[in-house]
Amino acid sequence: MGRYFNPYTDFGFKKLFGEEASKELLIDFLNQLPPPRHQIADARHSPGTQGVPRYSLYKRQRRALHRG
Repeated sequence: MGRYFNPYTDFGFKKLFGEEASKELLIDFLNQLPPPRHQIADARHSPGTQGVPRYSLYKRQRRALHRG
């Protein structure tokens, strides 16, 4: 069974748009709102931004949130 993630969460958004392989998808997503004269041509990650968290860390955080 495949794994799914929620693109509305920080983890899901970064996983979907934060990888080099999805660069064209990110640019297309960002270009949906501005007018044609303000379209984005290229995107790059800044060294100071947070990357995608490791999955094992994400699983630990989810378990901690769901404890009764």
